[in-house]
Amino acid sequence: MPRSKKGKRGSSKPGSLRQEVLQLQLAAKAPLKGVKNGMKGESGASDDEMTSDVLSHYSSASESTSVLEDNTGGEQVDEQTAQEETEDKLKQCMEYVMDKSAKTRLAGLESLRQAFSSRLLYEFLTERRLTLSDSLERSIKKGGGEEQSAAATVFALLCIQLGGGDEAEEGFKMLRPILTAILIDNSASIAARQSCARALAMCCYVSAAEEGEDLIKSMTLLESIFMSSYPNREGNLPTPKPGMPGLHCAALQAWSLLVTLCPASRLTVLLDHHLPKLQVCLQSSDVNYRIAVGETIALLVELGRDLDQQFEVEDDESLRRCLKSLATDGNKHRAKNDRRKQRSIFREVLHYIESDDFTEERIRFGVESVYIDSWMRRRMYDSFKEIMESGVRHHLQFNPLLRDIFGLGPPLILDAAVKANKISRFEKHLFNSAAFKARTKQRNKVRDKRADVM
Repeated sequence: MPRSKKGKRGSSKPGSLRQEVLQLQLAAKAPLKGVKNGMKGESGASDDEMTSDVLSHYSSASESTSVLEDNTGGEQVDEQTAQEETEDKLKQCMEYVMDKSAKTRLAGLESLRQAFSSRLLYEFLTERRLTLSDSLERSIKKGGGEEQSAAATVFALLCIQLGGGDEAEEGFKMLRPILTAILIDNSASIAARQSCARALAMCCYVSAAEEGEDLIKSMTLLESIFMSSYPNREGNLPTPKPGMPGLHCAALQAWSLLVTLCPASRLTVLLDHHLPKLQVCLQSSDVNYRIAVGETIALLVELGRDLDQQFEVEDDESLRRCLKSLATDGNKHRAKNDRRKQRSIFREVLHYIESDDFTEERIRFGVESVYIDSWMRRRMYDSFKEIMESGVRHHLQFNPLLRDIFGLGPPLILDAAVKANKISRFEKHLFNSAAFKARTKQRNKVRDKRADVM
């Protein structure tokens, strides 16, 4: 929305908002002079400091206008130098991943995760993908649970960075066996198995979508994980072991992403097989798994209606009663936040099942927006967000792969006029600070007048 324009531009009256901003800018210059490119000093940096050091570099480089350019006399940042420093940091992180120390390897993986989420690094990674893939394979094979989890996530980000081309497919075929081995290993940590499930689905989705054999193999593997939560022959749900509902939830959501790629012939079989059993799983004792099951049922019904407008769920009345019960659940033995989250999701699911109407959501990034107008698009967006976290908006803006998946077209090239109108975070902070100070002064005057009257 356009900013409020109170008073004339350039106003220099005592106490004006613009003057307050200028005063705050001058006051802010002194502490900023010791900063360069948004980075900390490198001397004596420990492994624990390395993660925040690298991330601060990416954050500063990703802004179209840096704090230095706005507030330190208009000094220009050398983009070539910044790029070289970025690549040096990435090379250092890749070396850390091959270190003998588990703590150093984990710090390197965390830095790579944050870097891959916040920047587009196609050219750099294309030249080094095999070296990095070897390092990630070693971490997934021999690392501890936390290292395995981080390495699997970095591998998923690597496939997204490579854009789903031949390079990503090559990496997927290389690491798929080890991802599979960890996923089905009952002795592996739950966190590592969850990350491997998400990575397997994401890498298959972006790099092997056209390979029917890879798609079916990956889906079958994920089915083998979450189907252990299905009811037995007597129709009773098994008692889950500690941590297993989280794994079932990750596997089901990963499988749901791949379902969106299934051909009609395969999809019909899946609907007939899974929908009745998933309805029983709505009675699961784990709130997150219940929510994942509800969203999956809505997705499958949506896909079924896309195939046949007359598609109906078997025992439709029973499903609606169950959804209505979950949408109005007020059991006091459940946590308050769990009840609120569950009711919100199941109201949406019930509304869709009854009226075939999806509550549209708008995701803004830069000067653009993407509309989440179906359960399929929500599953796609949530899957990328689970991997990239807050970096998903940056990739929606600049990553050709995500823009193609969500139908956004080529990345926009903004002209100078549009960029000039963009307000930096620092300027917003100064503006808000000055506005707050002006409001405080005005309120104090009003209070003084009230005091005089009384």
